[in-house]
Amino acid sequence: MTGLLPVEQAQARLFALREPLPRQNISLSESLGRYLSDDVLAQRDQPAAPLSAMDGYAIRFDDLPGPWAVIGEVAAGAAPDRAVSAREAMRIFTGAMVPAGADTVVVQEDVAVDGTHLRLTGDGPGTRGRHIRERAADFASGECLLPAGTRLTPGAIAAAAMSGAGGLAVGTRPSVAIMTTGDELVQPGRPPAPGQIPDSNGVMLAAMLAGEVPEPILPHHVRDDRLLLSKVLKDLARRHDVIVTVGGASVGDHDHVRGAFEDAGGHIDFWRIAMRPGKPLIAGTMGDAILLGLPGNPSSAFVTATLFLLPLIRHLAGARDPLPTVQRAPLAEPLPEGGTRRDYLRARLENGYLTPFLGQESGLTLPLASANSLLIREIGAPAQDAGAMADYLVIA
Repeated sequence: MTGLLPVEQAQARLFALREPLPRQNISLSESLGRYLSDDVLAQRDQPAAPLSAMDGYAIRFDDLPGPWAVIGEVAAGAAPDRAVSAREAMRIFTGAMVPAGADTVVVQEDVAVDGTHLRLTGDGPGTRGRHIRERAADFASGECLLPAGTRLTPGAIAAAAMSGAGGLAVGTRPSVAIMTTGDELVQPGRPPAPGQIPDSNGVMLAAMLAGEVPEPILPHHVRDDRLLLSKVLKDLARRHDVIVTVGGASVGDHDHVRGAFEDAGGHIDFWRIAMRPGKPLIAGTMGDAILLGLPGNPSSAFVTATLFLLPLIRHLAGARDPLPTVQRAPLAEPLPEGGTRRDYLRARLENGYLTPFLGQESGLTLPLASANSLLIREIGAPAQDAGAMADYLVIA
């Protein structure tokens, strides 16, 4: 409890506090942003038969350069009424089934037709099989299209529908409560008295969780009162999967979250992380609920929410890869040596280069409004010149 945990170790311990939530079956229309509980296996070949990729005429490649006798037509959604034989062609439209006997489509721009007489006027298809989508060219029956843990994007939902699925098994989204603490905070929009500031953290975290939780979150605010905090925490633990506190996580005389949580019967698993900003982070459990105590400075709250809160919510919802993806880009300017904790610098990626902001104090909110990246500086990293490659996380 006295040492500083490395970020990756703390993330692993946080995930170990609780298994992903039970699965539920939902319709495709409800599935955007959810995480699959099971693999999606194709129930059919796609396409189920060779289809034309263009408007034109289905022919035998060996009959080129023609001419041909037009024997009928086939449109998308209909089956050909006969096969194509030597020197025969069938009018065909995009998405229609290719008739038996035909192995190539000649596009309508390359031919001229006079009644039932078809002749080549352009270059023709060039290769056998031209302009035909072969059976199972997209996927074959039994193929795993989407592995369990996949986040369902619009494209993934389209693939699931095409596979034959009418609904999906997904992880349950956790219920989350956000509780800000501090006598210095006032609700946004209200004029602060001397020594007070607007409560920006509650609305910021609620916005970060939009689309990740079942319903919009209305943050609670509790004053710096250990007994009251303990009572509220105990009540929230009965009703939610995750309790996020903001502020009061350090060791000051008015930092009561840790003590109040223990008073309420909670067990703290770890506290304090080897990172900057965001060292005073609390993680623990009370019954089935997980407490995540974030520091109160806005940048600290944002960075720790990016690295711990969002991944925790995605882990509980069944994500295969809940952690943010580290990317690389060249630096726009030199960086000094790294310090004794891993730094997450608010930065901007622009024109392919990373530029950290000059103001990195954890109480500043304006850099958060302009940042689209967190530039990662490892403990004791050597100084880097402009143009050197650096790791970063996308945050906007």
